[in-house]
Amino acid sequence: QVKLVESGGGLVQPGESLRLSCAASGSIRGYAMGWYLQAPGKQREWVGTIPSPYVGTVFYADSVKGRFTISRDDAKNEVHLYMNNLKPEDTAVYYCNKVTALPWAWGQGTQVTVSL
Repeated sequence: QVKLVESGGGLVQPGESLRLSCAASGSIRGYAMGWYLQAPGKQREWVGTIPSPYVGTVFYADSVKGRFTISRDDAKNEVHLYMNNLKPEDTAVYYCNKVTALPWAWGQGTQVTVSL
């Protein structure tokens, strides 16, 4: 079972940026990888997916399109989420996982709080 560890969250002001990282204990090669968020009191929701192999297209939720960018480094088994122009409504715990019907066990996530 691959273990996932998310990091890079924090407290930022609206308009600022963050870079989240997801480190997998095993190979992510061949798996589409996604980022998800879970806001307080709400269900986990999809943020975006980077396919494998990556050929230039990444898919994003409308709410983050144009502000967030996902990248992957298969050699390091890492996935990154670059978050720009953050808004208070982006406040959530962020997770990564493979995008399949049977995801790996969820990591602890990393908290992102956007507030003045």
